[in-house]
Amino acid sequence: MEIWKALNNNVAVVLDSSGREKIVMGKGICFKKTAGDQIAEGMIDKTFLLSGMEANSKFQVLVQDIPMEHIAVGEEIIAEAKTKLDGNLNDMVYISLIDHVHTAIIRFQEGIAVKNILLWDIRRFYRDEYAIGLWGLGLIEKKCGVRLPEDEAGFIALHLANARIDEDKMHNMYEITHIMQEILNIVRRHFRVAFNEDDVYFYRFVTHLKFFATRLTEHRLYTKQMTAS
Repeated sequence: MEIWKALNNNVAVVLDSSGREKIVMGKGICFKKTAGDQIAEGMIDKTFLLSGMEANSKFQVLVQDIPMEHIAVGEEIIAEAKTKLDGNLNDMVYISLIDHVHTAIIRFQEGIAVKNILLWDIRRFYRDEYAIGLWGLGLIEKKCGVRLPEDEAGFIALHLANARIDEDKMHNMYEITHIMQEILNIVRRHFRVAFNEDDVYFYRFVTHLKFFATRLTEHRLYTKQMTAS
């Protein structure tokens, strides 16, 4: 495989048979190599093919300064999410999540703690994403020897929730979560009920609230024309 651009000793850009850029990663694959040199395919550990030009360009910049282990862990979390979550994940998650994982590990090693003020709400509203976040903390501990606090599982969940939305329709998940919380509080006070958060009906209600809050942040109304379409 021919190197099109060497990003660092461990990461290179190559072109596939269709002329599309692929980012390949492996320990020492570009050591003392430049554009035009060959890489043995057996040395490649990870291959990234991002569909959008913006995502591809930003990812190339990002991976130049991040340790290979952090990139690999972030990619594994994304791969797990793709198998467990319905729908597609936007390619920008490779930038946002891998960058976050790297930053979180560095912060923890420097003794800096960041509280996730939405953690309680994330556990309730984004259960599937949060479960993957918890799984990701175990993976980070296994691969990098760092046990991050539970707050980081919530941050990972938000990145995944954002990535489930089309790039041109990305929302502020904090705003959506706040809207959902306010509606739940109104329902709780008005009907004087206590929610069973493990009940399937609560899960369905929250799912509807997510769609409603999403439309609200997009300033979209649910009209008869939308229903007909």
